[in-house]
Amino acid sequence: MIALVESDGTLVSWNRAFESYKKFFPAANKLGDFFSPDDGEQIASKLHSKTKEHWIIKIPIPMGTDEFVIQCDCLLLPMEDGRVTFIAEEIHLDSALQEVLERLNKQVKLFQIESEVTKKIARNKQIEMEGYMAQALEVTQIDALTFLLNRRMIIKELQDEVLRAERYNSMLSISIVDVDHFKTINDTYGHQVGDEVLKKIALRLQDHVRHPDVVGRYGGEEFLILLPSSDAQAAADQAMRLCKLMREMIVNVNGDQNLGVTISVGVAQLQHGVDTWDSLLNRADNAMYAAKSKGRDGWAVAE
Repeated sequence: MIALVESDGTLVSWNRAFESYKKFFPAANKLGDFFSPDDGEQIASKLHSKTKEHWIIKIPIPMGTDEFVIQCDCLLLPMEDGRVTFIAEEIHLDSALQEVLERLNKQVKLFQIESEVTKKIARNKQIEMEGYMAQALEVTQIDALTFLLNRRMIIKELQDEVLRAERYNSMLSISIVDVDHFKTINDTYGHQVGDEVLKKIALRLQDHVRHPDVVGRYGGEEFLILLPSSDAQAAADQAMRLCKLMREMIVNVNGDQNLGVTISVGVAQLQHGVDTWDSLLNRADNAMYAAKSKGRDGWAVAE
């Protein structure tokens, strides 16, 4: 079969053999219309390349409700006027060879399917592993009760902020927040109520500090707040607001009793060239105990 086609595949002229084949496709006007969709796309790509192309393809011939397929050796020859000559010659194979080729084709298709399944399984496993890694990372960084940064991570953040403040000669203040009479709450109402108190306080701390302040659970009933680019006065103002906020908070106990909660806050500002991260913590801790000694439900600023 021989046909002359435009570079876009539109038929221009053809020989008698192609005419016989064309009768099975009365609506076809492009070379790719005579083949399967995948083969048609392949032919369009070969035409677009404008180079000599040679390949073997199966050409379907509809026969009523059935379809007869012949194996053809195909050739595309670019012409000087931009058109392309298509030549297809039927390959006659004995039945044994034909059976082998068909078996090989089935195996290739099966391998392709299995390969796709393997890739999908691998992708799913990767997604699953990434999920496990994210959970593991969260466990190592987040406090399980309050969902704030845990002690290890808030200390790491403090160390980073101290280094940054020293490098750029910027201000840094911190606040240690302690829940007043927390042991009495646990002893009187039980640890479940104590945990509820800690969760409510953590939520309010998280919601009422400014960005980029960072809150973490320092340990037990203590929380640590980092205030980058803030002096002691700004931290004290924040402590005043937080004390008022906690004073107004009510924790319901067993559905018939309301529990009030207060906090004590110790504030310290980084002294450049003097403080390390742990000495800054110690000064804030001492200030917190000073606030407790003054009657609790308040704050104190380290000298």
